[in-house]
Amino acid sequence: MTRSPLRRLAFGTLRRLLYLWVRSETINQSAFTLKLDRSKPVFYVLQQPSVSDLAVLDHECTKANLPRPVLPVAVGELVEPAAFFYLTPEPDWIGRQDKRGISPTLQRMVGALSEQAAEQAQIIPVSVFWGQSPNRETSPWKLLFADSWAVTGRLRRLVSILILGRTTRVQFSTPIQLRELIEQNKGQERTLRMVHRILRVHFRNQKAAVIGPDVSHRRNLVKGLVHGPQVRQAIADEAEREKFSVEKAEALALRYGNEIASDYTYTAIRFLELILSWFWNKIYDGIKVNHIEGVQDIAQGHEVIYVPCHRSHIDYLLLSYLLFRNGLTPPHIAAGINLNMPIIGGLLRRGGAFFMRRTFKGNPLYTAVFNEYLHTLISKGYPVEYFVEGGRSRTGRMLRPKTGMLAITLRSYLQSHRLPVVFVPVYIGYERVLEGRTYLGELRGASKKKESIFDIFKVIGALKQRFGHVWVNFGEPIKLDAFLDAQQPDWREQNLGPDYRPAWLNDTTNRLGERVAQRLNEAAAINPVNLVALALLSTSKLALDERALVRILDLYQSLLRRVPYSPHTTVPEGDGLALIEHVRGMELLSEQKDALGRILYLDEQNAVLMTYYRNNVLHIFALPGLIASFFQSSGRMSREQILRFVHALYPYLQSELYIRWADKELDEVVDQWLEAFVEQGLLKRENDLYVRPAPSSRNFVLLTLLSRAIAQTLQRFYMASALLLNAGQNTISAEELEELCTVMAQRLSILHGLNAPEFFDKSLFRHFIQTLLDQGVLRKDEAGKLSHPPAFAELAEGAAKRVLPAEIRLSIRQVTMDRSEELIDGL
Repeated sequence: MTRSPLRRLAFGTLRRLLYLWVRSETINQSAFTLKLDRSKPVFYVLQQPSVSDLAVLDHECTKANLPRPVLPVAVGELVEPAAFFYLTPEPDWIGRQDKRGISPTLQRMVGALSEQAAEQAQIIPVSVFWGQSPNRETSPWKLLFADSWAVTGRLRRLVSILILGRTTRVQFSTPIQLRELIEQNKGQERTLRMVHRILRVHFRNQKAAVIGPDVSHRRNLVKGLVHGPQVRQAIADEAEREKFSVEKAEALALRYGNEIASDYTYTAIRFLELILSWFWNKIYDGIKVNHIEGVQDIAQGHEVIYVPCHRSHIDYLLLSYLLFRNGLTPPHIAAGINLNMPIIGGLLRRGGAFFMRRTFKGNPLYTAVFNEYLHTLISKGYPVEYFVEGGRSRTGRMLRPKTGMLAITLRSYLQSHRLPVVFVPVYIGYERVLEGRTYLGELRGASKKKESIFDIFKVIGALKQRFGHVWVNFGEPIKLDAFLDAQQPDWREQNLGPDYRPAWLNDTTNRLGERVAQRLNEAAAINPVNLVALALLSTSKLALDERALVRILDLYQSLLRRVPYSPHTTVPEGDGLALIEHVRGMELLSEQKDALGRILYLDEQNAVLMTYYRNNVLHIFALPGLIASFFQSSGRMSREQILRFVHALYPYLQSELYIRWADKELDEVVDQWLEAFVEQGLLKRENDLYVRPAPSSRNFVLLTLLSRAIAQTLQRFYMASALLLNAGQNTISAEELEELCTVMAQRLSILHGLNAPEFFDKSLFRHFIQTLLDQGVLRKDEAGKLSHPPAFAELAEGAAKRVLPAEIRLSIRQVTMDRSEELIDGL
């Protein structure tokens, strides 16, 4: 194209005309220039023939003082009239294009270097993206013409330049040293094919990383599902079981596929990006993102499974929005079928949502189709997102993982693993969750409300409230290969057919679910609302003098910075007073003024709501809270005593709250907390003993408030133990004990005025009882009745004396003794 003076003149004129309108920029230029050897010949390669792309490339090279692509370049005795070529050759004179052909320029280069061993040449892949600068897009019209995988004609390219030309980005990739490939001595023809293949894969990965993978037409994808071997078998079984034809069973499978599959379109993604930019900055005060760089580094070359915590329905949109804004591919999202509502369901489906029924039981054909769909997404390298908790957390705690999707992912990977899989935990923390008032009702016993399209009007009504910030922290990725190597070292050598169900799969899946939950909690974003909720809910009257609250908040932040929970946990900026003003501005605090200053308190409604935000970070304060609780009944303790009781109680806290530390790490972490307590004046060290402050001192009050962070958790543990001991050996089943604990907890919450509905959450008691079984503390007989070793009573009572005040223990024992026999008879 630039081989004659006339054509070069025409190109120069075109470039000048183009840049009367176009504005371009180079991204990641510093990373590229570090690896460029300017003393060696440089050739640029563009993916497809495009004069406009070449003009942009030439302009950016001129700006960066790089060799221009339209000027001649010499490689030894070979002189090329231009220093660029297209991976896909230009069409011939009648317009035919051989997509499998190799550029003549590349052929001549390889030939010259093969003959001249002393010469070198560098090939630099260059990608030009029109309109791919999401933070500058302001018009839905522009989103219709941004880059995609669709075949682009000249007319569409012209329109794209006119509409999107002022937001054009150029990316130079790492130079390919052609000499290194030639020295593999594979011969000229094989070397050409190798270089061509490397460039083809590079451009595809580069484009996928920026605008997403090339998604096949939805109709073809769904049709392909019924050809999977497991689906074919399920179709045959369905036809035989229901006594109808195979064709009818196949039509049913297609219907299931259409019900499930997303209709991923980048136009919808970009449209949602524009709408959501308004949403996050109108209803919320914006999004604070941390540690996304790790995801950007690992995204290329891996199948990414995003596993966020689930706090709100808008979680579905939030993560896709953030990934798109940061140059990553929005994932295909597993959504409950309840969200497949008119209008909303269609938009979510086009934004990447695929819908799944709440249960697959009794429908093997649906199960087979769904499994094949997810396997197709994973095996083709599409990023996927699902919530391991299954549903939204109404209490603010991390829910126990539901491992169905993890199990399907593991089976898919064992069946075929073209790309290594990595799980990316994503912690989402709201300073005020949109559904907060709804959760209040559900926590107080109201039935779960079915989702409706009219819920959107509630969002409009929410504009009157201030919702603060949303915090999104990306946690440490979990590489599936490394995880399987640790859990099952010989997994690669086992029979990995499509029907393979190893005996170890269930246990491994459960451990993977626990690891994901722990990594999610490691990435917690601690915000001002969390800390204020934790402080005020630890007081008996849910109220504090402003100066006292400032001291407590400053203490919490000092402790968190002195002993960070994990490298991925974040702590808010500002002192205690700034945090209070922020929460007051959100109308979550009430106040009363007198001559001595302000008293800040929680009214009845906000007291219950704030338990949600306290529970978001309860796992972070569990261990220091446990240590602090030892000194409520004991004036002094040795390090050995502290460690012994920590090791005794920690497994139950870890199991319920998904705390990160393994048992072997506890000694070191406990020592760090003890040192921090001494530095802050919460404890004193006298020889080998740790001594609490005087009970009348300010520091003892601070220590007491810290201990109350997990007081209700420890009370539940003691109540379950007391009920079990009172029932006697082999007289009550786990289910009966769970029911009994729930009734007793409701009674205690009324008697003691506890504003914490999760105190009588049945699932928490179920989890505690299961942990006692897993630890071998409890055993089941043939009838399912529970028994315990003789030392259990002494252990439970001894631990309770260390962590619970005498009046609380007495109250729990009294309630359990008065009512348990009557309730056991009624069960």
